[in-house]
Amino acid sequence: MRYWLMKSEPSDVSIDDLAALPNQTVDWYGVRNYQARNFMRDQMQLGDGVFFYHSNCAEPGIAGLAEVSSLAYPDRTQFDAEHRHFDPKSTPENPRWMNVDVKLVRKTRLLSLSELRTYPELVHLRILQRGNRLSITPVDPREWEFILKLL
Repeated sequence: MRYWLMKSEPSDVSIDDLAALPNQTVDWYGVRNYQARNFMRDQMQLGDGVFFYHSNCAEPGIAGLAEVSSLAYPDRTQFDAEHRHFDPKSTPENPRWMNVDVKLVRKTRLLSLSELRTYPELVHLRILQRGNRLSITPVDPREWEFILKLL
């Protein structure tokens, strides 16, 4: 089993939106970074743990726990010319972008980015590294266990 931190802007899909969706599951669409895509395509497995992270908002942080509930498949938004994530170079025969489905496990208290920074045990957590802008990052099992105790 692997662990991940996956960022979502609450204005797009928040933890509360996820809780209100059918089956409390969302397709993690719109990822347009090759490294993040490769994490989904090549490494994510059913049941992997996910920290659902609110980003690009007043108070960014971990807002809930989720799990990977499907293997990677082509992101539907890349083919929709009206969608902001449309990619004219992508075709159904040769899709460039993938996504997985993510299912809510539970909403948690908001563990803010500023609070995460206070724990020396998390000094290597990818989200805390300078210049890290990836929307999906792996989480070390020790970091996962430590954060679970904080939630």
